[in-house]
Amino acid sequence: MARRFEIDDMVRRQYRRYNAVGTQNTARLLPPADNSDPVGHFLASVNELFEYALQDVSDSDMVGIPIQNRVNQNDKAVGISFRRKDLLSGEVIWSVFEKLSQSNSRFNALDTLVVTVHSIKMPTGFGRVALKSRGRPLYVMAHLKKSFVEVMTEENCLAHALIIAIARVENYANCTAYRKGRKIRPIVQPLLKETGIDLTRGGGIPELNRFQEHFRDYKIFVYQGLGCDDIMYEGQVDSFKHLNLLFDDVERHYHVITNLTGAMA
Repeated sequence: MARRFEIDDMVRRQYRRYNAVGTQNTARLLPPADNSDPVGHFLASVNELFEYALQDVSDSDMVGIPIQNRVNQNDKAVGISFRRKDLLSGEVIWSVFEKLSQSNSRFNALDTLVVTVHSIKMPTGFGRVALKSRGRPLYVMAHLKKSFVEVMTEENCLAHALIIAIARVENYANCTAYRKGRKIRPIVQPLLKETGIDLTRGGGIPELNRFQEHFRDYKIFVYQGLGCDDIMYEGQVDSFKHLNLLFDDVERHYHVITNLTGAMA
């Protein structure tokens, strides 16, 4: 089936420092066939355009989408504020087009629109998934280097990693057992129940913020690579006790960094 829109231009910019991508699509919705419902055609065209614009964005990524009518650049752009892609509903999209039609001095359904998708890749740890690679991805380095504790659990890996990190900082007697995956599950479940944090869909920035609020005696850092500047998350608390985690974006899994100098070497 032919697309209901045309892409006149596409510009893509990557901001590696912020783990963000901006993709600007200049698109025009095509008119309906003579015997088709114009309203239904418009609805289907907009849905198809958004599916196209968001095709490279993961459900856990944060997206913000400003939209502007290219015909009249004097009109202000309207848009969708940053939220997880999986929370971007049809109602939200239609409310934006309603604002666009009301705020513009002129608006036609077939006008050329400039739709810019700003996406920020979020750390979302679920647990291990199968991976085949000839190189050495992060989880392999976490296994080989002594500067890491490899979190072995298949679920709730963020909670496991934080508990292991705290046990190491405080030199708890069960630290070694936790590192080996023993005696830790009875600690994880009460923690999740007490905080009300649900990790069934993974642990991302919202969950990290809530864990940071709970563990205010510790400052949480999450690294997305083996470089000193690869900080993806930094808790907004003042504490000399640091919990350093490594997030593997490929496996979507958290590990514990026990020695930053050795890990980055």
